[in-house]
Amino acid sequence: MEGFLVNSENNALAENQVVEEGRDAVILSLLVSYNGTPFAGFARQPGRLTVQGSIEEALGLVFRRPVETVCAGRTDSGVHARSQVVSFTVSARELEGRSEFKLLRSLNALTHEDISVKSAQRREDDFSARFSCTMREYKYFICTDAYAPLLMKGFCWHIPKQLDLDAMSAAASYLIGEHDFKSFCMAASAEGKSTMRNVFSVDVSRESLWGESLVVITVKGNAFLHSMVRTIVGTLVAVGLGRRKPEWVASVLEARNRAAAGENAPAQGLVFWDVSYEGERVHDPRK
Repeated sequence: MEGFLVNSENNALAENQVVEEGRDAVILSLLVSYNGTPFAGFARQPGRLTVQGSIEEALGLVFRRPVETVCAGRTDSGVHARSQVVSFTVSARELEGRSEFKLLRSLNALTHEDISVKSAQRREDDFSARFSCTMREYKYFICTDAYAPLLMKGFCWHIPKQLDLDAMSAAASYLIGEHDFKSFCMAASAEGKSTMRNVFSVDVSRESLWGESLVVITVKGNAFLHSMVRTIVGTLVAVGLGRRKPEWVASVLEARNRAAAGENAPAQGLVFWDVSYEGERVHDPRK
């Protein structure tokens, strides 16, 4: 892996350079995917199964000490991730003799079976998976077939009705840009905190996957509030079903009240899809 301490000679050189500069700390990041179904969210919670808890337990076993991590986006209970990024600090000495392959093999053997650690990367000294992130992308999947989904079961919201995608796209246009999204987040989580966020784009498209008809809502922004994307989806679905007009979304924004928006879409349809760091896409956008 480029930039990773692969062999003992390179490790020794790198470590000596770090020590001479007085900086023994090395920042690593992991690219992680997971099926969110069995987890009580990403963030560690005492006595509950979480993604962060499982990863930190595995890292603790690998490095034989407690390791704290930071993530690009804290997903809620039941939400999945294709491109979660997790960063943490180790010493150059702790990387001695470790290749990327060995580290990934160890972590994948030690983490929960619904977690996949795909890659590891050495980062700049000031890197943070959370604060260095410049774009976060979520995708929400809705199955509109008359019959219940089979292969997408557990990864979509089943609405056996036709949705008006043109109306949903028109409604989504009101969300583009920097706004106060207080109406689109959990009321308790908004207390005493800024609810201003910048949404770069909201795209509504129709796709077919594994023989099942899907409506896919893709949301990109700088950051998101608690349950913000799921509330956006629930609000757009109300428009797609003809229960509300597209312009209603503008009044929802203005209300700055969670009760003004649509329902919170089920967690299982949401996937933390991609992130960017200074122009670097974690996944090739063509894939």
